[in-house]
Amino acid sequence: MKKPKIETDEQPRKIIRADKAPTDGYSLVVDGHFKSHHDSLEAAEAAGTALKNQFQMLQVQIYDAATKTRSTIELPAPV
Repeated sequence: MKKPKIETDEQPRKIIRADKAPTDGYSLVVDGHFKSHHDSLEAAEAAGTALKNQFQMLQVQIYDAATKTRSTIELPAPV
């Protein structure tokens, strides 16, 4: 017996593949793997800094899709 299809008015969400570099915006790269996507550099830096503060052993970078560069997030030196 076939199940009836449920129709919704929702837009299909944009699928972001973790194995391909994004084409726009900024992404967090954790230990060499693309994780989260952000529209602004400030949002990506905030998320990366929070992650690095919680888990110091991770290598956290921000990937800029426009320039195709990565910048590493470092913790400030203890005083």
